[in-house]
Amino acid sequence: MQHRSILSGSARAERPVELLALRRKLVGVLIPVAVFSAFVNLLGLSGSIYMLQVYDRVLPGYSKETLIVLTGLLVVLYLAMGLLDHLRASLLARAGARIQSLLDPRIFEISVSRPVLAEGRGNTVTAPQDIDALQRLMAGNAPVAVFDAPWLPVHVILLFYIHWLLGLLACGSALVLGGLAVANEFSARAGQDKLRQLTIRTSLTEQALRQDIDTLRALGMRGAARDRWLALRTQVQALQMRLTDAGGGYATASRTFRQLVQSLALGMGAWLAIEGLVSAGTIIACTILLGRALQPVDILIANWPVILRARQAYRNITAVLTENPAAPPMLPLPRPKGKLTLDGVVCVPPGASRPSLRGITLALEPGQALGVIGASASGKTTLAKVATGAWPVTTGLLRLDGATPDQWEADAFGHHIGYLPQEVSLLDGTVAQNISRFRDLGSDGSGEAVVTAAMRAGAHQMILSLPNGYNTPVGSGGAFLSGGQRQRVGLARALFGDPALIVLDEPNSHLDAEGEAALYTAIIDAKARGCSVVVMAHRPSAISACDLLLVLDQGRQAQFGPKDSILRDTVHSIPRAKEAVS
Repeated sequence: MQHRSILSGSARAERPVELLALRRKLVGVLIPVAVFSAFVNLLGLSGSIYMLQVYDRVLPGYSKETLIVLTGLLVVLYLAMGLLDHLRASLLARAGARIQSLLDPRIFEISVSRPVLAEGRGNTVTAPQDIDALQRLMAGNAPVAVFDAPWLPVHVILLFYIHWLLGLLACGSALVLGGLAVANEFSARAGQDKLRQLTIRTSLTEQALRQDIDTLRALGMRGAARDRWLALRTQVQALQMRLTDAGGGYATASRTFRQLVQSLALGMGAWLAIEGLVSAGTIIACTILLGRALQPVDILIANWPVILRARQAYRNITAVLTENPAAPPMLPLPRPKGKLTLDGVVCVPPGASRPSLRGITLALEPGQALGVIGASASGKTTLAKVATGAWPVTTGLLRLDGATPDQWEADAFGHHIGYLPQEVSLLDGTVAQNISRFRDLGSDGSGEAVVTAAMRAGAHQMILSLPNGYNTPVGSGGAFLSGGQRQRVGLARALFGDPALIVLDEPNSHLDAEGEAALYTAIIDAKARGCSVVVMAHRPSAISACDLLLVLDQGRQAQFGPKDSILRDTVHSIPRAKEAVS
């Protein structure tokens, strides 16, 4: 079918299962659209036939009765054509909505599980916009024109049947419009690719600036940041204008040429009528036929930027889905006890070329707490992300109760992990929703578990002092809370649900003395309940409740063993470790 060539281009590689399933579901929509298009194009001949009958039957015979009957029949046929045209447009719009509903969950899953800067041909940054581009294509005029285009030969054959000169005029006109379409394709292809790259760069820059707005304001860098962002926006705008001008030029040329050809067909029909080669009704009928024959090509040229964007989007989504195949259903594993083992773990962070961790080997039993110290950029945060499964291990093995993270369903593994990142970010919602990780508070006793987690984090009284207690909105990113409040809510979130493994990255960086005391109590309590705890720290108070100590030096494991022994015999002889705990 014609619609496949628009999206797939020249690619012939095996498609991801999601796209194959999507195609199967769309068949149920596209087949009725094709049937409706056939009837629409057949009914579209009504105008030409009506004009032939009026000029060849009604006018010569002065038959008002025939005119009334023909006009009434024409009204009925055009109403039917309009209804079918509306139905196929509605079906195509629903096909676009189906594309979004089927692809959105997978794209979101990939976007949150795969870092933005991970290597690969597919770009997850633009994937949601790519789905929107496919939806806009299906809801626009281009698919209608695609289904109408195969009927162009039918109209041309009818023109040849009327007279061969009219048929030649239609063929020549179609070739000229086809040439315009090809020229439009070559002129816009490179520009669209460059525009996409610029748009991605602008989007990433804007996200970075938004995240660092407080720093930019404090350092007086808002003007410089604005100029940098505006420079990228200006490049995007200039390129968009060039592409719009070029595409608009081709669309205008196509529309003007079609109107000219219709007028030429009118003149040619009149000349043939004067010569007695055709009837008078042919003068108008051939104009209508030629207009309907060339209209799909004209529409496709006018919508070519939309088609190019959709084709680009389809290729990117195909690449993203191919590089991130859906994982097969995993056998549910029993609740882990919290034994954490790392065997020769090496990790290269996403987007980096050098490893941040090199050969980390350790074991942590349930009920033990591990402190991780080291200078800045020694790999503490990388280890935290690896331990929680947020970043994959490049080489080596990480196991929780003997199972690697990829042996669990992603969310199932996360339910057994408590994680407090170095920079706590909360989702837009209430305090209770954030602590509960947005689970249904009315099921499985989650409401009581929220209060329990807050109490274990020493945040219960602090939360009650908020304007609406646990129902206080936190704002996007937790903007309505102070740094210390966000950290304590984040700690409660990490403790929610009795996780088997708790990983705390710089948990006391924003805490006062009361918060640090609550943190110490929370770690002691977690150990007593049999949880494994890993604490990344710069300040000694954070590791006071730890049993084991890991010293990192430029991503390498400098020392690992009982905390007291390491601090007594080793820390003071390693400058970087000494710096980390001083």
